[in-house]
Amino acid sequence: MSKQNLPDYVASATPNPVANRVGWLTTTAASYAGIMLWFVFWQAVPNGGSDLSGGTLACGLPLAILSLVLAAFICYSCYYLVPGMLGMKTGLPLYIVGTSTYGVTGGFFMPGFLMGLLQFGWLAVNSYFVGLLLAAIFGGSPHETLHFTLAVLWAIGAGWIGLNGIRYVGLFASYIPVLPLFVLAFLLYKTLPHINNFNLDLVIQASQTTNNPPVLYGSQFLGVLTLMGAYVVGFFATAGAAGCDFGMNNKDAKAVRWGGLVGVFGVTVLTGTCSLLIVCGAWGMPEFREAIIGLANKSNATLLNPVDLIALIAGEQWKNILMFLLVISAFPSACFSTLIASNSFKTTLPKVNPYLSCGLGVFAACMLVLTTLAGRAGDVFTVIGAAFGPVCGSMMADYILAGYRWAGPRAGFNPAGWLAWLLGLATGSITLLAKMFGFTLPFVIPCPPVAAFLVGLCFYFLFASLGLQSQVLNMPQRIDQNDSSTISE
Repeated sequence: MSKQNLPDYVASATPNPVANRVGWLTTTAASYAGIMLWFVFWQAVPNGGSDLSGGTLACGLPLAILSLVLAAFICYSCYYLVPGMLGMKTGLPLYIVGTSTYGVTGGFFMPGFLMGLLQFGWLAVNSYFVGLLLAAIFGGSPHETLHFTLAVLWAIGAGWIGLNGIRYVGLFASYIPVLPLFVLAFLLYKTLPHINNFNLDLVIQASQTTNNPPVLYGSQFLGVLTLMGAYVVGFFATAGAAGCDFGMNNKDAKAVRWGGLVGVFGVTVLTGTCSLLIVCGAWGMPEFREAIIGLANKSNATLLNPVDLIALIAGEQWKNILMFLLVISAFPSACFSTLIASNSFKTTLPKVNPYLSCGLGVFAACMLVLTTLAGRAGDVFTVIGAAFGPVCGSMMADYILAGYRWAGPRAGFNPAGWLAWLLGLATGSITLLAKMFGFTLPFVIPCPPVAAFLVGLCFYFLFASLGLQSQVLNMPQRIDQNDSSTISE
């Protein structure tokens, strides 16, 4: 390997020793469980984060659950597993491991800086939906002064604590997943006895009265699969790449696999299925059908959102309690978003005061809230999936080409990684851009986050075969844990 000097941020990176690794249940599985138990994820599983008629229930409950299981498996196998293995084998975080795919110069920007930048998108989404819940608790309505004020204060508070007091949040963060689990269990208890009365035709009829378009991509069967996939995979994309940071705390490949199977696949299927069952059970409660339909004055999303239906399901005496529990459960993730962003910026922009860089990020998050862009969860997850789909795809290709191990840091900008990422980004985002700017595409890209992943994977293979990989640099402090293990182990 070449003897060139490494940049300071790579040369100073210290692998996490195997002796310091801990069990997968309390690290990888618990961390991902906390992410997938966040109410902003599971509340929109039945509508797929869209206003499409019928949402993911357009072909009934069984297909919705099947599509959820398939999407969860894609998250585990395509987005999480390789980063997790790379983290375990190297003991290094994502922003170091990514230098193999994007180069030591390019690694400043990808995936490290991009990961930090997108955290403020997550902060905006978190603040927007928490603001909705808090406004509802205090008798306010969406997009009114109370909603925006509470959301902005939440973003600023979480940003400040993320920079200054995250250790205090960490003390109770591991217990937070119990709260959304309690809410899901309570809503299931109320609705499950009525699930046999669920009438899909009534849901579709009610959806059509709100002038919503049909499910995308012609066939409703394929439409449900792609809608569910786009929503779930888009939501999970950045968390999948962060598998490096979780995997570096795992001792072996078995721990990486089980951490992902439980925390990623298992909890995603659990929360998503509960959300689908709650909505179907609510629609099976005859006394509430007219009230549910009455909520759909603007959006089909309300018809199929269990959080919006809490008051109808649980009653006024429980509504505020359940909503407040969901608010509390969202606070650690809002703080951790700022923490992740600040760590990224400290690495990639070491001369910039983190209060300035993160302050600007929080300001941008507040603007996304005030313009209501943060409330378009499906579109937000499409952007995230388009940005990180090709990252995970290219990392998988690089991992396979290196013999199921980390190739090591590459010089400068690695052309294969950057070209594959640009093509994947274009593939994953073009449908949303066409929607935003009102032009018609001569083709359809189903499930953009998955398409972006596949483009990143395939084109990295192609560009690497054409010799478009930069030179591997010597990194004396690197370790290669379990070089003989493969992705299928």
